[in-house]
Amino acid sequence: MDHLKLNVSLLRQRVPNLTSAAKSVGLRPATVSNLCTGKIPVGRAEVRTIAALASLAKCSLDELILRGERVDMIETGIKPLDLFAPLAKGGTVGLVARPGMGQLVLLSELFHHFKQEGYLTIILKPEGEYPGLQELLDDAERIVYSIEEAYSIVADTSASREIVFAADREHVLTGKIYDLQERFQVEGLTQVTTFLVDLKGAVVDEDLPYGPLETLWYFDADLAARQMFPAVNPLYSTSSVLEGVHLEQNHLSTQQRGQKLLRRYRELRSLVQVRGMEAIPASETEVYERGERLEAYLTQPFFVAEAYTGLPGERVPLQDMLQDVQAILNGSMDHRTVRDLTWIGTIK
Repeated sequence: MDHLKLNVSLLRQRVPNLTSAAKSVGLRPATVSNLCTGKIPVGRAEVRTIAALASLAKCSLDELILRGERVDMIETGIKPLDLFAPLAKGGTVGLVARPGMGQLVLLSELFHHFKQEGYLTIILKPEGEYPGLQELLDDAERIVYSIEEAYSIVADTSASREIVFAADREHVLTGKIYDLQERFQVEGLTQVTTFLVDLKGAVVDEDLPYGPLETLWYFDADLAARQMFPAVNPLYSTSSVLEGVHLEQNHLSTQQRGQKLLRRYRELRSLVQVRGMEAIPASETEVYERGERLEAYLTQPFFVAEAYTGLPGERVPLQDMLQDVQAILNGSMDHRTVRDLTWIGTIK
């Protein structure tokens, strides 16, 4: 059953306002979101839930459930993304953040990297002005001002060239993004990976702000307040790539162990903040300190922010990152200070 996954693109086309639709038939939007990103495997979902989704999409179960379709990841070189919520190639990723959490800086860093790797980078310019928006526009190869213009550029691009495309949620609310993605699919333009952002920050208060997604990056207010960037929440961010069938076992087990450690660390940190280290039992001190080291290691200096941080940008290859995380989890880094592991690339 592990090879089953939802046909997210079909759901996106047929049920654009999935939050309301899910609630109307008694489904929890969070459950639907977790099914779409793979956090809940389709094989473990209730039959009632899958049947209700098929009914909403007006399709058969065979159309809704895909068998054996591989989901590839795009390696970003950004540690918390590649570890906890890998970018699904050709899918749609939604960024959930309030203003000031660094989502535009993260996107700028990604576009900076993608351009160097030969991707065509396209941004559908949002209306209005926002801090950090100009830096993002500077890192795009093409800036477009309408859905039609975006479609024309993609249609005229060689199928062998990968494309990343970013748009603001205003185009999700009108349904135009779904129409565009349907045209891409109908015409076989499958090399487009789409990024959706909400520059107003309203998405934080909604269950399914972008509809079904292959990848979700949820930003964390506490990390942002402590300047622990990229402030991507390791517990809430997720991806369909994390389904066991799509991920190398070493990566999957490291991701699961890292998430378990950080979940417990966050619980302990709440106690420590109020009552100090003496509030946690001695047996948990090791867990707390390793969690602190892992959280520090997941910070990363960006190339696009060098002028602000004074630190040279770093990209971290996936296998190097997994090796470093395993070293922290296994206690090999217990002699290193938190400061030693903050704002670095790989562990030297």
